Amino acid sequence: MNEMQRLMFQAQKMQRELAKAKEGLAEKVFSVTKGGGLTLSMQGDYSNIKVAIADDLLEKDNKEMLEQLISMAITEVIEQIAKEDEANNERITGNASGFGMR
Repeated sequence: MNEMQRLMFQAQKMQRELAKAKEGLAEKVFSVTKGGGLTLSMQGDYSNIKVAIADDLLEKDNKEMLEQLISMAITEVIEQIAKEDEANNERITGNASGFGMR
């Protein structure tokens, strides 16, 4: 096998590994709890968002705080997913951005 064929084979292997890692990431559930009463869960493909809110956070006086907690939880769970995605890309390709398969 010449050098070009070897490189192509390696690239195809990495693409398969990246696709498999993306599938695994999509199935994984990431969760964040904020303020002791709000839990947000999201799958690694950013789907199936679930929010659980403790009853004491539902009081009218807590509206602004609850909005902030939800916003913070969404941001944090998205950061967790992105961090794991980058780690997978780094592990497989040696580059955090992978081969443009985002």
